[in-house]
Amino acid sequence: MTGTCFNIQRYSVHDGPGIRTTVFLKGCPLSCTWCHNPEGMSRELELIVVQDRCVGCGACVEVCPNPPVVDPGGRSVTDRRSCLRCGSCVDVCVAGARRLVGQPMTVEELLAEIERDRAFYEESGGGVTFSGGEPFEQHEFLLACLRVCRERGLHTAVDTSGYAPRDVILEAATLTDLFLYDLKLLDEARHRELVGVPLAPVLENLHALDEAGAEIWIRFPLIPGVTDSMDNVNALGRKVASLRTRRVHLLPFHRTAADKYARIERAWEHAGLEDVAEDRVKEAAEALGAMGLDVRIGG
Repeated sequence: MTGTCFNIQRYSVHDGPGIRTTVFLKGCPLSCTWCHNPEGMSRELELIVVQDRCVGCGACVEVCPNPPVVDPGGRSVTDRRSCLRCGSCVDVCVAGARRLVGQPMTVEELLAEIERDRAFYEESGGGVTFSGGEPFEQHEFLLACLRVCRERGLHTAVDTSGYAPRDVILEAATLTDLFLYDLKLLDEARHRELVGVPLAPVLENLHALDEAGAEIWIRFPLIPGVTDSMDNVNALGRKVASLRTRRVHLLPFHRTAADKYARIERAWEHAGLEDVAEDRVKEAAEALGAMGLDVRIGG
């Protein structure tokens, strides 16, 4: 069985307990306007171009089956409407300005990469976290990896939006030690508008996991003017307070994704936003803490 990964991040300390290896799987059914991994949205390979590295040698133009437009400065600009994502331009780019994001891997190949850091997991109480994109978009591959991890005694976490078939999520619960469960907007209309999918299945799956006894850490991104209203914070607090789990991680907005959008030549709706104010984070944390929740900043 083969899956498509777009990054394997080693020595991660923000995706579950201990030192972890985070595996990012491509593909996501959501369309969050603030997404920090836009290169993981599509299941297809993604061409990334770092224009600052381009030396204008023209080698990519010569090998491209559908030649890109060349701007007046001599740097190649890919016409993504005709790009085949064949990798020809990547192979000849001496400056390393071009690369394809997305690597097909078998379960065995991926587990070999994960096992390289077993010593760190054992010393720190860490393990492997499957993220994305949305890892359940490749649920057959994900479940196969979780089974092998369970057989090898590796601690597993799944970072998910919760938007997936109920039976698949519950099957994963039998193989997963921890769910990092994203909640963003607690208003149905706003959720459909800004996340791109209905809210109801997300909440229903959360309740199903909670009733099944799964360990869950709620992740709540604080996006200025989008998710950080106190109405939304309080609604999230009330929802979590109705569950067995009590742990909420606040994830303050930051601008580190700006370069990613530029490299895939996609406009970012939140390019003008500043990082969320510390006072706002503190206010949200205090409101949630007053509801009896275990609130952490980041992670």
